[in-house]
Parts: sequence; structure tokens; C-alpha cells
Amino acid sequence: MKATFLIHCPDQPGIISTVTSFIQANGGNIIYLDQHVDKEAGVFFMRLESEFEDTEDAEVALKDGFDRHIAQAYRMQWSVHFGTDKPRMALFVSKYNHCLYDLLSRYYSGELKVDIPFIVSNHDDLNYIGSQFNIPFYHIPVTKDSKTKAELEQLKLLKEHSVDFIVLARYMQIISANLIREYPNKIINIHHSFLPAFAGAKPYHAAFDRGVKIIGATSHYVTEELDAGPIIEQDTARVSHVHKVHDFVEKGRDLEKIVLSRAVQLHVNRKTMVYNNKTVIFS
Repeated sequence: MKATFLIHCPDQPGIISTVTSFIQANGGNIIYLDQHVDKEAGVFFMRLESEFEDTEDAEVALKDGFDRHIAQAYRMQWSVHFGTDKPRMALFVSKYNHCLYDLLSRYYSGELKVDIPFIVSNHDDLNYIGSQFNIPFYHIPVTKDSKTKAELEQLKLLKEHSVDFIVLARYMQIISANLIREYPNKIINIHHSFLPAFAGAKPYHAAFDRGVKIIGATSHYVTEELDAGPIIEQDTARVSHVHKVHDFVEKGRDLEKIVLSRAVQLHVNRKTMVYNNKTVIFS
């Protein structure tokens, strides 16, 4: 049985030795350990992977023992995830298909270790993609008048299918505070990195007109402050005067696919920790 611990707490001496001693005392073999200390905030972060003998009730006993003997004493915020856990990921999309196709291809090939119970969209344009991958596709229109009703339908689907996290694969609607509170640090978004300089419907056109030399993409967790959540992954590409608007768009969409897939993999592999609207990303 593989167990992955994610821990953060006030920094103090002895945390690593105490945790590793607990793992050893409970028959565990540590196969990975990484830690970071935020000196300014005085906060300790750690990610630890270990293997245990897979016995009946082992998961419950390990959780209870760690909470009683370690977590409470060090005032830890912590979680443990077991190797048998496969996160359930819902995909939200509008009309652009590049990020959706990329994630589904990675899922179909076995590269992305998740279950995808459904795709939901505010348009019906990409219904055919759900059929191609044999994944249920739900069309839930969103208008100014129907937004609240639509979000209730979305939330009902998420709960019925026991979804663990949501990926906005170019979903062009603002997520409500209610949904964000239901899935804190569990909604992943992707967008170009021109914000806030080039906002609006045609950012690549605006950037082209300004003669920018770098374009990029940013993936982050969604918060109530629009496009200002904790950043998970970013990347850039060089452009020059020889590139046209369509080159900017193509390079941007390619970056969006790559950056979003990296962010999703980091989340799925339990390598992200959020603190003070920033992330600690473990290797």
C-alpha cells in the first residue's frame, strides 16, 4: 500500500525526524521525501511517499495514529492519499476543443491517471467529442437569467458523480462563489498570460498590435478573485515581427494545452500545496 502525505505547519525543530520515525515504527518504507521552509512566513511544508504492508483496516489505523501522535502536537494541516485512490475529474468546456482533446488523449492513453465521469458545456458544439471518447456529455446552457439554475444543475452532477476536482478546459464562464466554496483549490483553470495588460475577447490580436516578444499561458486554481488564484504552472514562447496573428494564436493554444496538462498532472500526483494564495510545487 502506497501512502502520500502532504503536510504544512509552523516550522520547528524535529518535524522530519518525528514523521519519518512514525513511518518506520508503523512498518513503512519511505520512497520519496521533499520539504520546504518558507522563512518569511515560518511555515514548514513536506511531501512524503511511503509503502506499507497492505492489511485490513491499515488506512484507517495509519490516519488515526498520525493524527493523534504527530499532527495534533505540531498543529499540522495535513492529508494522506493512498495508492488505490484515483481522482475523479470533471471537465468543463465551451467551444474551443484543443485543451479538451489534449486531456482526453492523455487519459485515453493511460498517461493521466484519473476517472472522468462526464464533460459539461454551456454549448452543444463539442458533444461529438464525448461520443468519440465514450464519456457522457451534458449540455447546460448559461445565460444571465439561467446562470443560478445552471450552476445548481452542475453542482448536482458533481455531487452525484462524487467528483474530486474540476478542470476548466477553456470554459468561458465565470465560476460562482458557491461552486468555488464547494471545491476550494480543486478547480483548475487555463488562460493566456497577457492578463491584465491584454484583456478582452481578442488578446492575441491586441498583443500582436503592441509587438510583444513573449507569449505565454498560466494555469491556476480558481478563486473568487477572477484569474488571480494560486498559480500551478506557466510557460512561454518567443515571438517576433515575422509572426502573424494566427501564429500567435497557434503558439498560444499549444502552450495552453501543455501548461494545463502539466498542472492537472501535478494536482493528480498530489504535488501541489496551497498557502497564502501561492503554491508550493514539489518535484
